[in-house]
Amino acid sequence: MSPRTLFLGLTIISLLGVSGPTQAVEIKTVTSPSGIKAWLVQDRSIPLISMHFIFRDAGAATDPSGKEGRANMVSALLDEGAGKFDSQAFQRQLENQSIQLNFSVGKDSFGGSLKTLNKYRKSAVKLAALALAKPRFDAQAVARIRAQLLTGLKARSSRPGYVAGRVWSRAIYGDHVYSRPATGTQKSVVALKNEDLREYVSNRLTRDRLIVSVVGDISPEDLKPILDEMFGALPAKGKRSTLKKAPIPRKGAVYVIEKAVPQSVVLFGQRGIAREDPEFYTAYVLNHILGGGSFTSRLYNEVREKRGLAYSVFTYLSPRKKAPLLAGRLSTANARVAQSLKVLRAEWQRLAEHGVDALALKNAKSFINGSFALRFSSSDKIANLLATLQYYRLGRSYLKDRKKFINAVSRAKIKKLAKKLLDQSALTVVVVGKPDGVTASGPAPKVEF
Repeated sequence: MSPRTLFLGLTIISLLGVSGPTQAVEIKTVTSPSGIKAWLVQDRSIPLISMHFIFRDAGAATDPSGKEGRANMVSALLDEGAGKFDSQAFQRQLENQSIQLNFSVGKDSFGGSLKTLNKYRKSAVKLAALALAKPRFDAQAVARIRAQLLTGLKARSSRPGYVAGRVWSRAIYGDHVYSRPATGTQKSVVALKNEDLREYVSNRLTRDRLIVSVVGDISPEDLKPILDEMFGALPAKGKRSTLKKAPIPRKGAVYVIEKAVPQSVVLFGQRGIAREDPEFYTAYVLNHILGGGSFTSRLYNEVREKRGLAYSVFTYLSPRKKAPLLAGRLSTANARVAQSLKVLRAEWQRLAEHGVDALALKNAKSFINGSFALRFSSSDKIANLLATLQYYRLGRSYLKDRKKFINAVSRAKIKKLAKKLLDQSALTVVVVGKPDGVTASGPAPKVEF
């Protein structure tokens, strides 16, 4: 382990209040002359900075009907030429100065990151500013990226996991925008035009929806002008979207997509709990015990360890405000799908009816609190964490308060929530493969690849 990795690992452990160094690390709020705000954690151990930024209400859910994949295509093109630099010149600048500039898109947000040594910081900020405010979308670069996206879509359309995900999204979200693929379809990607890409940039990458976090060797005073230089040329405001609540089914269903493969992929889930819900931490611990705790979860032990039914099984929380889910996945031989689902449903209902024992709760809390700090051992991971905290409006105190929130979860709270939330009869299940003994509720929803 490098000295830097060790330092940052200890830094975040200190922030979280986990047993370890007691040195406090301050998260500062920095405001630029034009009013752009950022969270900053100073780290003088090595001369570099890591920056993460997020634009709210700018994700794939904002793609117009028939133009799915627009935000994703923009994310792939922003570093393919900007300002006076064409694609090759822009990429050469990044490579020659070891500048890491990346963009990504989710359902609800558009994100990016910048990592650079201080000696190249001026150039890195200039390139990032150009990419965000003055992308070129040259014909040659657009054609090349479009071809890459289409090749990827075509390849994924035959993969069981991707097929299951697309069908399950349609089954669980219905006609809601969340059912659309963030990467688009082959038809929608072909239909995207340059004006679509430029319209997205001007209306979605705006300062009023911007979140910024920085970790590294930089002072608040030096960061202020950088914020203005990097983001100041963006439009002040952009188009707003009104996202309706997704109509997640309360009655379960089973859908089978037959595919000649030896192993079936199974996706399952039901309504979950939103991030801002007061019972979120109870749900977080509950999910860890049910299927989110890797080798220690009930589903892993019952489905894989005791019976050897599945190669993998897990659950997760998707806490979107408009479409919260408790979902999961398992993969197993076709002959074992039916029994795997039977055990899964039994464990789902057992937790709903009986809750958890004291030892399981104690072990879950210990693992959750102990492992959290270890996941954030580099400057870019910490910057990403700080941006996420701002995105969910959790506040700077969250890092030290999180352990308190987890420890406040009791058996009584889990039992109450499990009884209200968990319902095996509400599970929407999608199976892709040739499963023995699995009867579909009806024809699977149609999706376009």
